[in-house]
Amino acid sequence: MNTDARIYVAGAGTFVGHAIVRRLSADGFANIVGVPDLDDPEPDYGDGAAVDRFFERAAPEYVFVAAGRTAGIAGNMRWSADLMLDNLLVVSHVIPAALRHGVSKLLYLASSCVYPRNARQPLQVSSLWTGPVEPTSAAYAVAKLAGIRLCDAYRHQHRAPFISAIAANAYGPGDDFSPEQSHVVAGLIRRMHEATRADAPAVDVWGTGRPRREFIYVDDLADACLFAMRHYDGGDPINLGTGISTSIADLALMVRDVVGYQGELRFDRSKSDGMPLKGLDSTPLHELGWQPRCDLRRGLTLTYESFLSSIVTTAAHRSS
Repeated sequence: MNTDARIYVAGAGTFVGHAIVRRLSADGFANIVGVPDLDDPEPDYGDGAAVDRFFERAAPEYVFVAAGRTAGIAGNMRWSADLMLDNLLVVSHVIPAALRHGVSKLLYLASSCVYPRNARQPLQVSSLWTGPVEPTSAAYAVAKLAGIRLCDAYRHQHRAPFISAIAANAYGPGDDFSPEQSHVVAGLIRRMHEATRADAPAVDVWGTGRPRREFIYVDDLADACLFAMRHYDGGDPINLGTGISTSIADLALMVRDVVGYQGELRFDRSKSDGMPLKGLDSTPLHELGWQPRCDLRRGLTLTYESFLSSIVTTAAHRSS
């Protein structure tokens, strides 16, 4: 993949998509098409004709598919239909357009929620389709599974150079910190920051704190996506993870330390834990030569610093 290649990041305005654009730019790729705020922004993914016109006009050679709405457990339960439909439209419009317009290679990025709830840990691609997924994210997971299956179908029917990857839980600067759509890291940072400012005696954490999750700093995930695009061409999905899992309780303690919150952490057992354990077997990726650069504590520090900067920027905009 030469640095002058035309590259399209579908979902360049999303948390992960923006990190992929950032990583490509840092590596000297200057011909990135469909970036928001440019003359030719990415199309409406709900409009198949608009997507097709974009591909015809922009003629991308390489495509990263990071588009589609996401949310945490609360958002997945509240907007399950919206999330599923939005992601299905991305799959059904972007992937066929890539085939029609002769894309040299496409990487479709899915989430670890595609794995069966009770699959053997760490999660291996051989476990896909062997059981039901976690109910709290089932609708979203089915849409992501559709993307994986469609890439596989195009490889078999048309010999299309399409691959799919499954990401660990991403976090980092630019994450969604809103109460409605934040994932666990961003949600804990926001709540503990607010509790510190309000001198609140306690912060509630969803669930028992026992579930374990694998977290990957968003810039590491972007780097893994670029690495997979360059070095992986298998028919099976490839896991993009660190190989390190952390309990929600330990994560909450780390966030409390980073934020400087002095109060109590109360685990609300009336709230869903989600999957009991969700760690990826990323051995194939690591054997190809990729390793993460940012450990969890440093990543949390950088994420909190970014959160504080966003507060300052928002306040400045409001005052002006």
